[in-house]
Amino acid sequence: MEKVGKFAVIGDGESVTAFMAIGAAVFKVDDEYAAADTLRKLSKSEEYAVILVTENYACKMDALMQKLKEKAYPAVLSIPGATGSNGYGMAGLKKDVEKAVGVDILFN
Repeated sequence: MEKVGKFAVIGDGESVTAFMAIGAAVFKVDDEYAAADTLRKLSKSEEYAVILVTENYACKMDALMQKLKEKAYPAVLSIPGATGSNGYGMAGLKKDVEKAVGVDILFN
């Protein structure tokens, strides 16, 4: 049987607390430096299959997010925080779709 990895969420306390209810490993951080440090540690671990990072931190560590997206495992994705979306996640999705398909099929 194939090993199934865990699910982690990195972000401010207000944004990530609800994820504890579904069994995710929650990492509350206070700034983008702590978020980047936590993301580096989790991505090196083989324990997590999916790592979600709130957009407010993900956009401030874009280079690290892009570097980790190049790897197949773990999947590193951004999600809106408690205050809503700042557009970072949707812009990344648009870029990924354009790269895969060759044209903008989402927002043409």
